[in-house]
Amino acid sequence: MGAVDVERGPDAEWDFAGPVEAAELGATIIGYRDVGGSGVDLRVAGTAAVTVVIEFGGRGLIVDDAVGRRTLGGFVVGLPIEPMRVRGERAACVEVRFSPTQAYSLLGVAPGDLGREVVDLEELWGARARRLRERLASAETWDERFAVTKSFLAQGNTVVLRPDPEVLAGWHRILLSHGQVRIGALAESVGWSHKRLLGRFESQIGLTPKRAAMLVRFRYAVDGLLAGLPAADVAADCGYTDQAHLCRDVSIFADQPPRVLTTHYLPTIAKYRYRAWGNFSNTG
Repeated sequence: MGAVDVERGPDAEWDFAGPVEAAELGATIIGYRDVGGSGVDLRVAGTAAVTVVIEFGGRGLIVDDAVGRRTLGGFVVGLPIEPMRVRGERAACVEVRFSPTQAYSLLGVAPGDLGREVVDLEELWGARARRLRERLASAETWDERFAVTKSFLAQGNTVVLRPDPEVLAGWHRILLSHGQVRIGALAESVGWSHKRLLGRFESQIGLTPKRAAMLVRFRYAVDGLLAGLPAADVAADCGYTDQAHLCRDVSIFADQPPRVLTTHYLPTIAKYRYRAWGNFSNTG
C-alpha cells in the first residue's frame, strides 16, 4: 500500500487519513479519529454510493434515521432517500465507499435489499464485524487499518455477482449525464420496457431510475452550492426547472433548504469528508 496522506485539524483535534484507493475492490477508503474531544455531529444526505462505516474507538455511533435512534459499532447504507444524523464522542472510524454495482460482491447483499435505513454491520456480518473492529482498534497506524479493511472486504469478495448489463448501462448513463436523462429514453437505449427497467434497476441498484437520476443530479448541485454559487445559477447548470425545483430536491435528500445545507459542512470533520470523497457520483 502506498503512503497515506494524514491531515491534522485545528489544534490537532482530528486525525485524518486517506483517501486510499482499493482498485482491486472498486472501493475508496478514508479514516478519521476525534483526538480532541470535539465530537462528531453530522447530518448526512444521500450520495450515489454505498457507504460502510466502522467505528473502532469503542464508544460506537448514535444514528438517527428512518427507523429511529440506535447506537451502532458500524453500519452500511445504500442509496438512501431519507437523510440521517450521526453523532459520537471520541469517534474513530474507517469509512469505505463503493459503487452500488459492487455491492453484490463486497457485501453479499443486493443494494435493493438494504432498504432506506442504516443496516447494522453485525446484522450483516455477525461476529466477523466485531472481530474487524477489534483488529482496527489494535492496529497502530492508518496504513495498518486500511490494510486490515481491504483484507476483510477481499475475503467476502468470493462470488462475483453483477447487475444485468442493461442495468449497468443505465447506471453509467445516469452518471455521465449528471442525472439529466429522461427515463423513457434510458429504457429505450437499453432495449427494455419502462416497467422492466424500473423493477430490475430498483432491485439491483437500490433506487428506481428516476430516483437514482434525481440523487445524482442533487449531488452535483451540492458541489455548486458548497462552492458558493447562487442557488439560481446552480439550478440552471444542473438542469432544474427553476430555483424552487432545486429547493424541493434538496429538501427530499437533505431535509433542509440549500442555504442551511451548506452550513452543515462547516465543521472540520464534515469539510474533510467532503474534500476526501469529492463527487463520488463519478464512480461507476
